[in-house]
Amino acid sequence: MSDLDVFVGANGVGKTNLYRALELIRAGATNTLGRELAQEGMASAFWAGQRRSGPARIVLEVSLGEAVGRGAYRYHVEVGFPPREAAPAFELEPQVKEEWLSYDAGDRQVRLVDRRGPSVMARGEDGRPGEVDIDLLASETVLGRLEEPGRYPGLDRVRRTLLEWRFYHDLRTDAGSPLRQPCPAVATPTLASDGSNLAAVFATLAHIRGDTRDLDLAVAEAFPGGRLVVPSPGRVASFGMTFAEFPQRVFEPEELSDGTLRFLGLAGALLAYRLPPFIALNEPEASLHPDLMRPLARLVAAAASRSQIWLVTHSQALADAISEMGAGEVRTVRKDKGATLVEGLSLLGRFVDEEN
Repeated sequence: MSDLDVFVGANGVGKTNLYRALELIRAGATNTLGRELAQEGMASAFWAGQRRSGPARIVLEVSLGEAVGRGAYRYHVEVGFPPREAAPAFELEPQVKEEWLSYDAGDRQVRLVDRRGPSVMARGEDGRPGEVDIDLLASETVLGRLEEPGRYPGLDRVRRTLLEWRFYHDLRTDAGSPLRQPCPAVATPTLASDGSNLAAVFATLAHIRGDTRDLDLAVAEAFPGGRLVVPSPGRVASFGMTFAEFPQRVFEPEELSDGTLRFLGLAGALLAYRLPPFIALNEPEASLHPDLMRPLARLVAAAASRSQIWLVTHSQALADAISEMGAGEVRTVRKDKGATLVEGLSLLGRFVDEEN
């Protein structure tokens, strides 16, 4: 990935599956991978096309590196059904079959953690491998279960990195939306995935950091003549909006349209005091007027200078606006014989434009 990758394509080509795979990788760090796959239904999560011989598996893998050309951590996990002859287990329970973490430095790969069934090997801080005595259920991940950060620093670093990832795909705008609610007045650097602390994020920018310039510019571009109002909080934090037609009237969150509220939620996610190292956005254009695509593109581009962004969208207008700004790479997702493909992606996992 680059600092900003935009995946655009028609309905049903598998864009959300790419996004969902990233969520499941993070679930390995929270030790909820088995539960999330069980909630989704393993039969639904498996590849629906013709499979090769052998047991059905879901395989997830991610490389995490600070810069191209330097060393990188690689986390790999495989999940499948329990074998029929296994010890007592729920028949359709997702179970981890294989899991490992390595550190890759050029041509040298060091396996830091290696789990095969119930057996777990890990390298301690002295670099020596050894069997780990751990009470580990088949549905649990080593990444989410193994503690002792001082003893396993590489594992701890990867886990903490994944835990900081944020996914914004369900910023509700209905009457009961968390975006419409006041929240406790606590200095808040990052927007929660459900947006429930949006008012505190705005209050932190306005009254702790004392800098709302980027936020004010984004609101002014999206709603000409409008202004975001963030009162000094007492026990709770709140916000409102004025508009060109009613400059003296402050509209509270429960009065704002779905599109206006959603844009403000995205602004909170992308302009917060402290951004997570990775942000994934799934169809952020939902409920937004076409005139808001360029302001949204500018928000995304600004965030990409402070974080790594993965954006899945149906909107070609949004993708084109980001491309015109020269802010990121636009990737077309398509389906071929049931398989999701990203145009220009080689079998080695790199894009043709990067290889050239």
